[in-house]
Amino acid sequence: MSAPNPPATGSDGAGPTVDRLDSPVLAAIDLGTNSFHMIVARGAPDGGFEVITTQKDMVRLGRGSGEMKRLTPEAMDRGIASLKRMLAVAASYGATVFAVATSAVREARNQAEFLDRVKAETGLSVDVISGFEEARLIHLGVLQALPVFDKRILIVDIGGGSTELLVGEGDSIKAVRSVKLGSIRLTDRFFRAETGNDTVTNTRRVERCRRYVRSILAAAAHDLEPFGHEIAIGSSGTILALGSLIAARRGEDPASTNGLVFTADELAELIDRLAASTVAERLSMDGMDERRVDIIVGGALLLEAVFEMLGVTAMTVSNYALREGVLYDRLSAHQRGNTRLSDLRRSNALRLSQQLDPDSRHTEVCARLAVRLFDETRSLHELGPEDRELLDMAALVHNVGLSISHAAHHQHTYYIVRNSEQLTGFTDRELELLAQIARYHRRSHPSQRHAEFARLDREDQRRVRILAGLLRVAIGLDRGHQGSVGDVVVSVFDRPPTADIPQTFPDRPWLIVRPVAVDSGLDLDLEIYSAQERSGLLAEALDLNLAVVDGSPTGESHEPGRAD
Repeated sequence: MSAPNPPATGSDGAGPTVDRLDSPVLAAIDLGTNSFHMIVARGAPDGGFEVITTQKDMVRLGRGSGEMKRLTPEAMDRGIASLKRMLAVAASYGATVFAVATSAVREARNQAEFLDRVKAETGLSVDVISGFEEARLIHLGVLQALPVFDKRILIVDIGGGSTELLVGEGDSIKAVRSVKLGSIRLTDRFFRAETGNDTVTNTRRVERCRRYVRSILAAAAHDLEPFGHEIAIGSSGTILALGSLIAARRGEDPASTNGLVFTADELAELIDRLAASTVAERLSMDGMDERRVDIIVGGALLLEAVFEMLGVTAMTVSNYALREGVLYDRLSAHQRGNTRLSDLRRSNALRLSQQLDPDSRHTEVCARLAVRLFDETRSLHELGPEDRELLDMAALVHNVGLSISHAAHHQHTYYIVRNSEQLTGFTDRELELLAQIARYHRRSHPSQRHAEFARLDREDQRRVRILAGLLRVAIGLDRGHQGSVGDVVVSVFDRPPTADIPQTFPDRPWLIVRPVAVDSGLDLDLEIYSAQERSGLLAEALDLNLAVVDGSPTGESHEPGRAD
């Protein structure tokens, strides 16, 4: 391991700005299984972007014919070296940098080791995204490259470790599937022995690969086929490489692939040539990308199966994909005050609640009260708008586990939220936090004995404890599922409001929560009692005593956060 570099700094020429949009120039980095890609661009007045430069390194981060369970030290070294080069380029433009990782990092058991090394040696924080979030971002990228907004499109993105399939129309996503099939994964399983000039890809291996691909792809094809499509679009490096070979075969420029259309017959003819050739013979083909020569057969056979199983007769190539989608997503969030992404995430959480929660109106009341409690206690917890958004959405989905059973439904909620295909717009870390906040809405407090909680870093553990504590009180304030509480008022006092309330933390101030009824004639005894019963986690997380009371408490009051 090389000595760590100091973290990247702001946009004053000393380094790129990482993770916050302080510069008009952005860089998006895609840490793929096969290659790392970076695009540097400037926001355009029309809401799009103007590309300044791009960079690509063939890193081969992931290897393995099945689960890509570990990243090797050598692969990590190659990846970090690539990121250092890319960050140096980004720094020369004073760019704000965003980075996402896909299949290889997503599946690696030593994911944390790699991400920690990246942070320590480059200063870059990398968001690990799910296959479904990857597909959403690819969709955004494709819409910037081709005039297909008014069409129903099928997008196929073949990576090194996974393939993302999406049907969309306009900015609406109809269906998404992510399958663990990719050019490197298939090469390692069926064609790894193929080296040098004397080994030909024999018919037996090709047919075994075809059968395997169809068996894995069958379920996704079954799910997507009913949606249909008007245009099929390929957006990955594998498909760009195949497009270049087909363009060269026609006598066209193999470097100009965006918008290129090739047919099923042309793909079949190309596969026959590739499968009958040695590695050396492939290298001599016009249009061949020498960096993909060893993995092109597996990727081509996978695309062949997509054509056959989804009824694709022709495919249009898009030069834009994940990295451009990340760039557009971040630029759009900045220009529109992050409302676009927030609206997407909240609408997905609300839809999941409405589908699986027998009383989704109750969760909407809980979300409203939880956010009010968050705002009223902001100076105590000092959490930010992203945390407020997570709390809001955790409140919406906290009861989806009831769709499985009432017993341990909080644990079922964790599993559903963590694995739902509907919750797009989140990074892997955000999904984990969302799932844990919802999971701890009842029963035991977060504990180091719980493996998922123990894996969080100290700051995220604090975040989960506070947000789950706020959610518990909010749920108690709607115990009767009647929406009786319209608002809450929060104050901090030096002494308890009444002598009969137990003091959890001696010599600590008191956080007093006073619910306000939607109608002055309503009796809130049930809500007050229930919220008090559920207040322990929040009191513990904020290191305060907490009382939920009716009416205006007496005593010396302080603004929240000023009681000490």
